[in-house]
Parts: sequence; structure tokens; C-alpha cells
Amino acid sequence: MNKRKQIILLVLLIFLLFIINYPFLDSAVEDFLSEKEIVTRVIDGDTVVINNESIRLLGINCPEKGEKYYQEAKDFLNKIVLDKKVSLEGNTKDIYFRKLSYLFLEGENINLKIIEEGLANVYILDNKLYEKELRNAWENCIIKNKNLCEKSEEKCGNCIELKKLDYKSQEIIFYNKCNFDCDLKDWTIKDEGRKKFIFRDFILRRNNEIKIIAGEGINNKNTLFWKGEDYVWTSAGDTLFLRDDEGKLVLWENY
Repeated sequence: MNKRKQIILLVLLIFLLFIINYPFLDSAVEDFLSEKEIVTRVIDGDTVVINNESIRLLGINCPEKGEKYYQEAKDFLNKIVLDKKVSLEGNTKDIYFRKLSYLFLEGENINLKIIEEGLANVYILDNKLYEKELRNAWENCIIKNKNLCEKSEEKCGNCIELKKLDYKSQEIIFYNKCNFDCDLKDWTIKDEGRKKFIFRDFILRRNNEIKIIAGEGINNKNTLFWKGEDYVWTSAGDTLFLRDDEGKLVLWENY
């Protein structure tokens, strides 16, 4: 066999090996470029530990300890990423000096997956990477009617409308469009983060409205104050969640 034929045969063999082992080569290249790390601990639904460093998952906010679905969110994340090799995207820090990242497992964005499971809401800070995908994940969760996205079944769940949400004045107004009174005791209002307002022994009368303002003041039949908060609604955008006394979703509004 002459030298030219040997070269052609060698090229064909290399090409054949490449075709056979393409998935392996592709995975090897991906591993090399992404510098995967192992999750050694899951702290809660949106925080893990990698290389002894706390990593806060970007773009999402899971229930806090003591809140509904806290344990489910933690268990879900623990099941899919603990002791697994993951890749991180994003390199910023929050006010607690935790690293903020998107978590990827075998190419899948875990942050999105947690929202789609109804175990977190969208929580956008300065990093707006994947914001569109996160919003879409929440919409899909609403369609599934799952966990945090589960629609309220209370008779007043269809009565309450959001008439106003003004981040400049920090005012929100709800209106009861039904011809009967609605007992809102233990209903909650929440933003994308940790700020929560709880209605205490409050009845919203038929065809009437109530204003809630962030700040200090004296409550009356027309106005309630979100005390302890100088502001709730951010100028950069936020989401309002209104939930009934069972934690089920009455309405939500993004701006």
C-alpha cells in the first residue's frame, strides 16, 4: 500500500472514530469549558454550597423557613443537585456577600426548573440574564396550577381586583367587586423578595376598596399601612402576589 492510500485510510479511520465517539467528545469539551463543580450541600430551595462557598441562585426566590413550600423547595433541589457536578453562570454578589449564579445540570437551567415546579417566584435584581425565560417559566407554572401557582378556591378569590399599584407613592388599592363582604383575615400581600403584609381581622366590604401604603400611619376603614417598611415596590420593577389564608394565589401583577 503506497503512502497516499495510507494517509486516506488514516483520515477515514479518524473520521469514523469521531462519529462513533461524538457524544463523548462533545461532553468532554463541555466539561472542559464549563469547569463543573460539585454541590456538597443544599441550604434551602435557592441556596447551595460549592467548594465551601454559599451560592444563591439568581433570578428566583423560594419560601423562607416556616412558610408554605419551604421544605418542598429544599427537598426538590436537594434531590436533583446534591453531590452532582454542575456549572455556574453569573458572577455577582448580594448584600450578604453571597455569590449569585444560575445553576446548570447537564445543560438544564435549574433556576427555571424550580419556578416551573411552583417552588419559587421570579426575583430579578440587577442581573437580568434569562429574565424572559424566568417569566415564561412562571407563566407555565400558572398554567399547571401547581404549588405556589395554585389558584385560590375561596369564594372571594374572584372578587378582589387590583385597581392601583404605584411604586412612586408606594400605594396599592384593592377593590371588592362582589355584592357580598370578603373576610381577608390572614390573607397576605408579598413582593418578589421577602417583604410581606398580613391582613389582621379585616373585612373588605362589598363594592368597596382598601388602600395599603408602605410606611407608618394610623389604620382606618379605607387605608392600611405596611408598617416597618419605608418602601416595598421598587422602581426597577417588581411583582405583587395576593394570597388567601391557605397561601393559594388570588392574583399577581408584574410591572
